[in-house]
Amino acid sequence: MRILVADSLEQSAVAALEAAGHTCVIKADLTGDTLPDEIADHEALIVRSTKVTQATVDAGNDLALVVRAGAGTNTIDVAAASTAGVVVSNVPGRNAAAVAELAFGLMLAIDRRIPDGVIEMRAGQWNKKGMTTGARGLAGASLGIVGLGSIGLGVAQRAKAFGMKVIALQRPGRSSESQARITDLGIDLLGSLPSLAAAVDVLSLHIPAGPSTAGIVDRETIDAMRPGAILINTSRADVVDSDALLDALNEGRVRAGLDVFPDEPGTGTAEWSSPLSTHPAVVGTHHIGASTGQAQLAVAEGVVDVVAAFTAGEPIHVVNAAALSQATRG
Repeated sequence: MRILVADSLEQSAVAALEAAGHTCVIKADLTGDTLPDEIADHEALIVRSTKVTQATVDAGNDLALVVRAGAGTNTIDVAAASTAGVVVSNVPGRNAAAVAELAFGLMLAIDRRIPDGVIEMRAGQWNKKGMTTGARGLAGASLGIVGLGSIGLGVAQRAKAFGMKVIALQRPGRSSESQARITDLGIDLLGSLPSLAAAVDVLSLHIPAGPSTAGIVDRETIDAMRPGAILINTSRADVVDSDALLDALNEGRVRAGLDVFPDEPGTGTAEWSSPLSTHPAVVGTHHIGASTGQAQLAVAEGVVDVVAAFTAGEPIHVVNAAALSQATRG
């Protein structure tokens, strides 16, 4: 296959793809706006953060496969791809440990005021008294997890090592394997998001973006959080009502650790600020949940597996399988 790689990808994966007989063109500096001009004559497209718009799909005369080197596919116009008969696959689960680790990094940074301490120390200030004010500690605290996929379960496993009580949401249709892990980890289950928010000291979000999850952490849920509680979001920005969160932050009711923002830049570097990113009650990171060497290598290996399965006629991790099937029947 002729493959366009529109983001950075581990060289080992590129080598493996070329060893399998594919031709790879690497253009890591492409954006959603410039990608349509480069996609022609390529049969497969591999992206991480670069947006895949309808214009790209329309320009891809030979395009048959889009691979998201990660789990979320909200940066891809899946509907346009489905209409054009293009398979969209992702690489789920390979970055779970990295995202779970960052979630705990944010929890610890907020509870122990690590960023504030670093800023003051670099400014030549010794403020031990101020830096110990309000630190609760995670041991014995309760953690609510929204989304018990591979990342959420990884967070739960780490929470148990910290001596935290873990609570999540009841959801029908869980696999027997997932249910067994929930039981093994001693996770309690509640019936609604507001009741979960009211029951925990930390609420951590691990759900994909999509029509069913947009704004799911709404004003009712945020208002139900305990005074001084922490909201962690390492999933997608649009699962949270950002206006409601900003109101709660301004009123001093909650604190937040955010790796994702509703208006974050779509490029690697940019001049940018927002009411959430600059808020004193927010510890923010640059959408780096999956950005560890271990995770990137694992994801790259997953990309190779996806391409191999597609060329063998047995595509895996297809996120638009139902839509493609419906289009075929139509």
